[in-house]
Amino acid sequence: MTTVVVEADGGSRGNPGPAGYGAVVFDADHRTVLAERQASIGRATNNVAEYKGLIAGLTAAAELGADEVHVRMDSKLVVEQMSGRWQVKHADMIPLAARARELAGRFRSVDYTWIPRAENAHADRLANAAMDAAAEAMLDVASDTVARPVQVGARTENVTTPPVVPVPDPAVPASPGWTGAVGTPTRLLLLRHGQTSLSVERRYSGRGNPELTELGRDQAVAAARRLGARGGITAVLSSPLGRARETAAAAADALDLPVTVHDGLIETDFGDWEGLTFAEAARRDPELHRRWLGDTSVRPPNGESFDEVAKRIASVRDDLLTDYAGSTVLVVSHVTPIKTFLQMALESGPSLLYRLHLDLASLSITEFYADGGSSVRLVNDTSHL
Repeated sequence: MTTVVVEADGGSRGNPGPAGYGAVVFDADHRTVLAERQASIGRATNNVAEYKGLIAGLTAAAELGADEVHVRMDSKLVVEQMSGRWQVKHADMIPLAARARELAGRFRSVDYTWIPRAENAHADRLANAAMDAAAEAMLDVASDTVARPVQVGARTENVTTPPVVPVPDPAVPASPGWTGAVGTPTRLLLLRHGQTSLSVERRYSGRGNPELTELGRDQAVAAARRLGARGGITAVLSSPLGRARETAAAAADALDLPVTVHDGLIETDFGDWEGLTFAEAARRDPELHRRWLGDTSVRPPNGESFDEVAKRIASVRDDLLTDYAGSTVLVVSHVTPIKTFLQMALESGPSLLYRLHLDLASLSITEFYADGGSSVRLVNDTSHL
């Protein structure tokens, strides 16, 4: 049995403010450093940074092949929550804690111990260096803000925004600028299926199986034409539902590739709300629907929570990173799975699920690196339609 000690820390200048984390893995005797991790994470809170430090440390321990992990941190909150003595209630922490538990479940055993900050000096030093880098990057951006025209509906307004950073050609693998990720990423082209009769009427469409409308088939062909011209795609994966499989088949024909069905890419199970409009579901179960809109652990009646979807999609991501490492893969799926991939790549809180809009047949692009880094290159692009 291989035993390691993980020490992790994180913080921000301002809480929230420029944030970063650090993690170090020692051998069982706490004498030899086996791995170090540190990264700036932009603007975040201390608690978010501390959880990300823990995730980085557990990831490093897994890469070293550890069986038993002793985690030591000076964050009482993280130690108590991960030990199961305190509940995780804050929305920003729920997905991070879930990710940490998922990683911890891969070891034979993991325990958590609180230590004073003075005993966590190595990780603290790494975290402070990352915070300094985050602060410097934010100052660089703030010093170059300008007023730019922004399209708002039919209007054009001038708003002050950070400078636009040129987006590299998606066909050219390159590490995103500020993440520090290295190596060739596994790139996921995330395509939402085309229009169905339920999407026309804005009804919950989960495990039901409506066919694409005529417009939906046209959308699938348009997306396929774009992807076929792009090339460079190794595999086409699809949700098992017909609307996704039909959309995927059009792209696969253009790429001369087969369609591989992955059951984990299926849409959320909306249970008894399937086929209802938002208003109808709210009238049917007013209190439950209200809680569901703000708590990712809440299930629709006889359905599936967004937390359960996140766990499923995390497993799909891991499958893809193993089976298609360093390749570009087309993933044809649904709103919630695609939003969840984006959320994982951004390491953002659950609010993204409620605030991000994805159009039918839209394309988004995420990248995941072997060292744990990730990036988002494109969101909700419908230029092919």
